[in-house]
Parts: sequence; structure tokens; C-alpha cells
Amino acid sequence: MNPVHVVGAGLAGSEAAWQLAQRGLPVRLFEMRPTRMTPAHQTAFFGELVCSNSLRSASLETAVGLLKEEMRRLGSLVMIAADQARIPAGSALAVDRNIFARLITETLKSHPLVEVVQAELAAIPEGPTVVATGPLTSDALGDALSRLIGPRNLYFYDAIAPIVTADSIDFTVAFKASRYGKGGDDYINCPLTEAQYDSLIEAIATAEKVELHSFERPVYFEGCMPIEEMVRRGPRTLAFGPMRPVGLRDPRTGTRPFAVVQLRQDDYLGHLFNMVGFQTKMTYSAQRRVFRMIPGLERAEFVRLGSLHRNTFIDSPRLLHPTLQLKKRADLLFAGQMIGVEGYVESAATGLLAGVNAAQIVANRSPVVPPPETALGALVAYITTPSRRDFQPMNANYGLMPAIDQRLSGRARKIVLAERALKSLDSWIRSNGLENSHLSTRSSSAQMN
Repeated sequence: MNPVHVVGAGLAGSEAAWQLAQRGLPVRLFEMRPTRMTPAHQTAFFGELVCSNSLRSASLETAVGLLKEEMRRLGSLVMIAADQARIPAGSALAVDRNIFARLITETLKSHPLVEVVQAELAAIPEGPTVVATGPLTSDALGDALSRLIGPRNLYFYDAIAPIVTADSIDFTVAFKASRYGKGGDDYINCPLTEAQYDSLIEAIATAEKVELHSFERPVYFEGCMPIEEMVRRGPRTLAFGPMRPVGLRDPRTGTRPFAVVQLRQDDYLGHLFNMVGFQTKMTYSAQRRVFRMIPGLERAEFVRLGSLHRNTFIDSPRLLHPTLQLKKRADLLFAGQMIGVEGYVESAATGLLAGVNAAQIVANRSPVVPPPETALGALVAYITTPSRRDFQPMNANYGLMPAIDQRLSGRARKIVLAERALKSLDSWIRSNGLENSHLSTRSSSAQMN
């Protein structure tokens, strides 16, 4: 049997390869790193997390928490690795990024049906293929995609936040706590007075920035907005955004700070912490100067500074079927951030669906579409509705799902939506014969321990 090609070993590509291999199909997985690196990646590991180490909320009260549970029921490799690499983060699912990526890499490289080819592709392979090269697709493959689907004229910019060492944080100033006490003391908080906040905002506004090319139009995704762009919206924007002090009290004074910079654990041992919401396009020298103005970070040691990189995505509403097949070529599927989903979990989930449907195609079965009541189905419906205009990347959210008959609001409504979604998903899994792959994944999970 000829192998199914998967291009890209990020979260989406790794998940697609896993789903195919677990269904007994040979897979040829292409990854250009380390032969050629991207502006954002630092390792050759599959599934490397280049921005935050958080997969966001683990609660079913959020759509992304529901999406994680749906993926678990579909036998997701990403969720197996995330659950094993989990580190404290309050109500969020955060991971040690190195352990997480290493688990994914070693699992796929040791799978008897997965052949890894570490080389850059300049052409799209013939035969059943999943393209999941992400927003940092190489120029050569990008040109090949442009010839196939037309110019890729939709794009946005993404920024990543700095990471500091824990032992360089001044804990005579900083304190550990989670908002409203949820999750214990998983976050490090650097409190600011109003005067300190104003000085920081002024420094951010006047700091030297990385300039864009004259021909590039900056379109930022709201969920990963550089702090400089937030400051441009008004001097109090950060105070009501990532620096809002709601639910936090300084244990030394018993009072709520005017503003706070939160840091979240980034590795298993708790040696590294990233600055929550502090994505930036400041120059490296400006970052060191400005961020050391934050109380508690005066002597911060930065193991990674923030950066800005161009992210591209395709016009999925007009190019893709809800099965993630390209309308112009039925055996070519797309997945991940390049199809207009935002977030680690969302990217991996679309890779899961693309892998399932590539397997369906090889087996001469009809590709499947998740029920719209599910988090995955609602997200796929959003990005593949042909009538959609002004298409922009989207996270999973309960607003995408069909309404319920009951007159509920808040938490009660979300719980009912989650219960309906999981019931619908379980029925869909049974009716499409997908439970076998779920069972085989459980045995594979034991092998990873």
C-alpha cells in the first residue's frame, strides 16, 4: 500500500499522522526542521509550542475545554501527550513544552507505520495527502500552494511572549496566587502601582519596535495581540486586559494592586515562567530595558525574548469542504492554523479530522463531518461556510454552536451545550465506526508511559 503523505509535523500534522497510523495505514511524514528552521521554532521536535505553553482552559464550561474532551474520545495523540506533560496552571491545561514535544516526536518516530522524512518539500505530493505546514509555510511550498489555489492574500501577524527564569524573579515583590484562588498559587504575580503602570505604558509606547516591510499590511489576531498594539488603543487598555488585577490580592498588604503582570509556569520543574499576554514586537534590547521596569523583574534573566512573525492562512470558506478536502482535489486535505483556526487545540483537532478523513478516502469510504453540536463540528462549520465574508481566524467558542431550546444563561447554558455535544459525538463515533481507533489508542497510551 502506498503511504499517505502528511506535510508538516506540528500539532496538526502530528495528529493527522497518528490518526492514519492507528488505522493501519502507512504514513510518510515530512518535516523540514532541522534542515530548515522557521523564524519561530527553536527545536526539531514535532509539535513544538512556539508561543504559550498553555492549551487554555480544561473546564467544560469553555468550548476549548470541551474540544479537548472530544479529542480524547477520538484517541488524540496531542491530548495523550498533554495529559502526561501537564504542569500546574490553575484551571488551565499547561504543559512542559519540551516533555510534550518529545513525547509526540518519539511516539511517531517509533511507530512502525510512520516513515519520517526530514526535508523541505517544494511541491505538493501526488495521492492522498494532508498539508499541515502551519502559518510559517516555507516559500517554496507556499509558491506551490499559490499555483494550486491562487494567491494567498489573507494573512496576519503573530507575536510570542518572553520567558524568564524563576530564580531571577524578586519574590520580596512578586507573589504567587491564581485569580480568585482558583488553582492555588500556580501563577507568579508582579504588582504595580498606578505610577509604575503609567511609566511602563509610556516606555512600551516609545520603545524601539521591529519594523514591517513597506509592502506588508499588519492584521493581528485579537487573541495574540502585541502589547504595543494594545497600548495604542489607549493607556488603560492593558489594565483592563492581561494586566487586570481582578481576583488578585497582594498577601503582604491585603489589597488589590492597580495592575499586575502574571507569569505562568513553562516547564515541568518550575524553573521557567512566561509573561502572560506580553506578546511583543519590541527589539530585544528594548524588551530587556522595558520589562525590567516591572516590579519583581528588575534582574530578570530572559531565556527567550518575544518576537513577531508572519502567519498566513488560506481562504478556507471558498476552498475547502467541511471534510477539510480541497474542492479542486478530493485527495488533498488541509489542517491546522493555515486553514483559519486559532489556538493549539483547535489546530490539532483539525489535524485529527483530516487524518480520519484521509483514512476514509484510502478505504473508499465517505469522508465524515463532525456534528455541528460539537465543538469540533461548530469550528469546522465556521471555517468552511462558503457565504462567509471577511474571513478571519477563529478559536473554538460556544457562540459557534446551534442554540438550545432551554432558556438558560451563563454556566448552566454551557454545561447543557457540553453535555449535548458529547452525547452527539459519541453517537457519531459509533455510527461511523471510529471507536476501534479509540481503543487502539488506549493501548498505545500505555506504551508511552
